Amino acid sequence: MTRASDTQGGPVTFSREGLPDWLEPVVHAADTVQPLQLSRFLPPENGSGRQSAVLILFGEGERGPELLLMERAGSLRSHAGQPSFPGGALDPEDGDPQGEGPLRAALREAEEETGLDPSGVQLFGVLPRLYIPVSGFVVTPVLGWWRKPSPVGVVDPNETARVFTVPVADLTDPANRATAVHPRGHSGPAFLVESALVWGFTAGVIDRLLHYAGWERPWDRGKQVPLDWHA
Repeated sequence: MTRASDTQGGPVTFSREGLPDWLEPVVHAADTVQPLQLSRFLPPENGSGRQSAVLILFGEGERGPELLLMERAGSLRSHAGQPSFPGGALDPEDGDPQGEGPLRAALREAEEETGLDPSGVQLFGVLPRLYIPVSGFVVTPVLGWWRKPSPVGVVDPNETARVFTVPVADLTDPANRATAVHPRGHSGPAFLVESALVWGFTAGVIDRLLHYAGWERPWDRGKQVPLDWHA
């Protein structure tokens, strides 16, 4: 059985052995999706940008499949108060950004931000690297199966406001979907779940995952949620 507990420079195990059947569409999406199918913002060709990773962690809750999310502290300089996947920039000890570095960083950041026990996580996929222009991050989305759930919660309130899980059933519910519109004019998918508005990079990745996994249900793209200037 996969062990992915060493986030301090040791080997990180990547396995698809024993995954639940309902994750098969996600595995297929990870293997076949192209970068531009996920986002129009791709890493700069000149190699610039700060290498980072996020953990997209699927678990099995009381209402079926669910995702682990967190809400960033309102005092942070970037993306303050915004729901997101656990994650952050690669540290030198994470290793090669083109190799296991993003896998190790995703687990390490999730442990630091949510208290997650990495030994209970089975990494099974990696999505194409994406770019967040506003912060200059080159993000590797790492897919994990919460094989052995552990308690999670806020570790540092200066970084994280709360940690929560969202049932996939709520993310696919058309009543919880909308288009977020920024005052600057750009727009993108959003989810109104768990008393939170999930938008931006995180919502974009969730939206595309639901679509390419075949889980998306028709929803009203004309339903708009305005964002304020602080967003």
